[in-house]
Amino acid sequence: MSMNDLSARIREILKEHGRLSQEASGLQDTADLYQAGMTSHASVNVMLALEGAFEVEFPDHMLTRNVFNSIASIRAALEELIPA
Repeated sequence: MSMNDLSARIREILKEHGRLSQEASGLQDTADLYQAGMTSHASVNVMLALEGAFEVEFPDHMLTRNVFNSIASIRAALEELIPA
């Protein structure tokens, strides 16, 4: 999966589960998702949706606010978890 495809899928999941106050499609990759309206509860829903969509499991050390802070940080975490 290319980086653009990965970012697009992350944006779809954020649109469905992130409860953002603005459209995920209009956010920069480095925009703070919490400032864009995502709550910690919504971030759990995003994490679960990402795990289902990409058939991965986030290890305990990745269950931090920083991992789910932006599209870029989510993509970086997924790139570590998705088999090549």
